[in-house]
Amino acid sequence: MDAITLLTADHAKVKKLLAELETTTERGVKTRTELFATIKGELTVHELIEEEIFYPELKAHPKAKDMVLEGYEEHHVVDAIMAELESTPVDDETWGAKATVMKENIEHHIEEEEGEMFKTARSVFDRGELDDLGARMTARKEQAQRELGIA
Repeated sequence: MDAITLLTADHAKVKKLLAELETTTERGVKTRTELFATIKGELTVHELIEEEIFYPELKAHPKAKDMVLEGYEEHHVVDAIMAELESTPVDDETWGAKATVMKENIEHHIEEEEGEMFKTARSVFDRGELDDLGARMTARKEQAQRELGIA
């Protein structure tokens, strides 16, 4: 699987999980807790393969440097919101609002990546390079999932 296909599949999975999370209520403590843990795990692994493999390779191309730097910052913002969510009880009245802000930030980030960033990646990497990146990212993803106990 090439790098862009891999990342796009991750994005689709996370968007589905975020949509499920959005429909939960303060009474759905168990559901919220489980969904949030799943989302956090998926995002942790996704950010890791982007930040360790995809972003550094793409950042080496002058046309992509600024958008990659922005991608790192967007990851940082989502990580900060996730940390707040982790330290807030899921039945707290502010939890849902924080989760919505997290969802909106992630969706914005996905939109930018799947638009401008992936278009640029297709222009600076050839098919073989995208396949090689995808193979490296898949291997790292599997390793990280094992390390974190995520299936």
